[in-house]
Amino acid sequence: MHKRLGSQRLVALFAGGWVLLNFPLLGLWDRDATVWGVPAFPAALFLLWLALIVALAWLVERPSVRDDEAPASALPSVPSTPLSLSPSPQSSAPPPSPRA
Repeated sequence: MHKRLGSQRLVALFAGGWVLLNFPLLGLWDRDATVWGVPAFPAALFLLWLALIVALAWLVERPSVRDDEAPASALPSVPSTPLSLSPSPQSSAPPPSPRA
């Protein structure tokens, strides 16, 4: 299930990048303004591209819980009583024989 959610997030990131880097929203930056001496349009392209790469890296590299592993909160608690190494009185099986 978690793998499917990761795939859906990647598809959503792709769709968001497609929308951000297409005409209607890029038209907002097509002005004669400058940002630190750089024209606004190339600066916006670079910053949007950088934001998409950072979001992609975060989605791909973050740790995820696999389907065959239980999250730490779902693990059984460790008993607080010490374990005894002596055989219990209920077991009637003989001890294993040593092999030569």
